[in-house]
Amino acid sequence: MDFLTTVLLLLVGAGGGVAAANVLRKRTGLTDVRHESTLLLERIEKVFKVVMAEGYFSEIYNYQDQKKILYLLNDPKKAMVIAKSKVLVGFDFAKVRFQLPDAANRTLVIEAFPEPEVLSIDTDYRFYDIQAGILNHFNGTDYTQILSEAKQVMNERAMQSDLPKIANNQIQYMMYQLSSSMGWHLELPEADQRRLDALKAKAEHDELPIKAVLPTSNESGRSQS
Repeated sequence: MDFLTTVLLLLVGAGGGVAAANVLRKRTGLTDVRHESTLLLERIEKVFKVVMAEGYFSEIYNYQDQKKILYLLNDPKKAMVIAKSKVLVGFDFAKVRFQLPDAANRTLVIEAFPEPEVLSIDTDYRFYDIQAGILNHFNGTDYTQILSEAKQVMNERAMQSDLPKIANNQIQYMMYQLSSSMGWHLELPEADQRRLDALKAKAEHDELPIKAVLPTSNESGRSQS
């Protein structure tokens, strides 16, 4: 009888301790949340990419997927994504083709210059108005597809903005300034040379440095927002 009494007392005490701990945890708001992260470095590459313009964009992206139940009833699911992005546009100098520098005449000739490209998109996504169907539910693949399509839309919108033009003007000004500071003459491809000559002519007409006649990427980005 003494043994059974001891066992019962131990069980009651343990149960009371667990109950008291749960009550205390609820009152203090303590939660046991654990996060684990694994970082895998796949490769490191040497690049020579230069950012010449940045723009800030906001986009409302609507996603809708229609699914039929028994080929008769529509079972749609939809979501609205608001994306705010910082887009960096510039050049990959690995794609530039130079002639051998003419040291005697101190001339640097560029045969071909790459088109500006989006170098990075830093985006903050927020999901709103997520409505799943009766049987047509969202899964991980759906969210991945939504984010991929929203990023692609942002990339296209950036390239349709003034950012590529601004980047072209900026890179030509930078190369012109760099070569002039060293006493060299810079020769660009015909279209780029005309653009640079136009910038220099405008600056001389207004008696301003070339940089003063260049538009700013922030103004371009905000105008697209």
